[in-house]
Amino acid sequence: MAICKVWISLLLALAVVLSAPAARAEEAAAAAEEAAAPEAVLTLHADNSDDAIAKHPFILVEFYAPWCGHCKSLAPEYEKAAQLLSKHDPAIVLAKVDANDEKNKPLAGKYEVQGFPTLKISRNGGKNIQEYKGPREAEGIVEYLKKQVGPASKEIKAPEDATYLEDGKIHIIGVFTEFSGTEFTNSLEVAEKLRSDYDFGHTVHANHLPRGDAAVERPLVRLFKPFDELVVDSKDFDVSALEKFIDASSTPKVVTFDKNPDNHPYLLKFFQTNAPKAMLFLNFSTGPFESFKSAYYGAVEEFSGKDVKFLIGDIEASQGAFQYFGLKEDQAPLILIQDSDSKKFLKEQVEAGQIVAWLKDYFDGKLTPFRKSEPIPEANNEPVKVVVADNVHDVVFKSGKNVLIEFYAPWCGHCKKLAPILDEAAATLQSEEDVVIAKMDATANDVPSEFDVQGYPTLYFVTPSGKKVSYEGGRTADEIVDYIKKNKETAGQAAAADTEKAAEPATTEPLKDEL
Repeated sequence: MAICKVWISLLLALAVVLSAPAARAEEAAAAAEEAAAPEAVLTLHADNSDDAIAKHPFILVEFYAPWCGHCKSLAPEYEKAAQLLSKHDPAIVLAKVDANDEKNKPLAGKYEVQGFPTLKISRNGGKNIQEYKGPREAEGIVEYLKKQVGPASKEIKAPEDATYLEDGKIHIIGVFTEFSGTEFTNSLEVAEKLRSDYDFGHTVHANHLPRGDAAVERPLVRLFKPFDELVVDSKDFDVSALEKFIDASSTPKVVTFDKNPDNHPYLLKFFQTNAPKAMLFLNFSTGPFESFKSAYYGAVEEFSGKDVKFLIGDIEASQGAFQYFGLKEDQAPLILIQDSDSKKFLKEQVEAGQIVAWLKDYFDGKLTPFRKSEPIPEANNEPVKVVVADNVHDVVFKSGKNVLIEFYAPWCGHCKKLAPILDEAAATLQSEEDVVIAKMDATANDVPSEFDVQGYPTLYFVTPSGKKVSYEGGRTADEIVDYIKKNKETAGQAAAADTEKAAEPATTEPLKDEL
């Protein structure tokens, strides 16, 4: 029998009272009162979300799944933050949506939810939706959201108002002769759009700023950052140009992949970009590191005009990247490039003196891409066929069969749960010679560009003609079998219809409009 969390909290509070000195009874009673209080987090669903978002000019919405461990960890912190922010003037509203509930999946799709938990800030009745990029503990959530409901850009009136600009974070400050005109309006528009990513400010006193100059030519935008040249200016106030300036200036010329949490925001931005990425991986604690670093930074300067982002990574901290790219530690020092088409180029056991020449060969188009693939299985006799990058096109697109393919990760709990179900479905369909159920380890093989794999498991159904659709059927063996048979028949009927149509004599009768 389930016990609701309110009763559990009350029992814990009672235990504190019985075991602690009398002086702590008041504290325990307060904890019990808080536990018994109604939830401050609003529960939204498909039927009430539009009204709630229209009602609140500012609302933070968490999309969660009941089975998600990260969601469970966030829940008490999220509720505590909601309790604290309910007392804010004006109140700041936190809400949650069970995105795993079938009826809420269209709502999750509307907000482009691709993982859990996903938090979105909704402003102005849903007209402006932004990613929440703040902390995940109560105090951090509170402080972050308080800034988000204030002005998007804060005026700097005195030098003491600008001391925060040297806190090691990125800040964008507009310097104006007056707070009006197109330049000022455009700067506020960009600040409102990007406020979840950066802190913005404005002033008419450039000398109030660190490294400021009263004689600076205004208007301009000054970006403060804790790396490279520390300060960079722009005088282009076109909204698009200003966004590009901020994006280009707010990432180090070389992003460092190590265990320093201060580098994590830059890493996230690095891996999210679609630009070509050059990555040097080596051991930071060994002797040659400094010579490699010097050579690499020199190469970065030499190719600074190229459309490519650069990263240097410590092997010890980069295990996730090694797994993703299918690399091994004994290949290091290594340099890897992933271009905008997801093609990869690799130089293992690279020497410091070879870095510039290898990069030049890449830019000159002289390198051959490599593909991450497990070996093609010698024996593939199980009902669910194992597919790797080197044979996926032969099995899926060139076999002339109806193929249901699963892209999975070995560590994924949902994939493990689905595995015996796929085995059962495949065994049921073994007599169907034109049907294949296959699986690919997407962590050990490059996923073909024809498939969009954003999470695990991802399933696609591919017909003999090469038509592919994302599998949206049920997750029982019977439902999978029924889906394949139904879509196989549809594909067969379509092929028969195409054959019959091709056999018909051509006609010269003009087409008639049908009302």
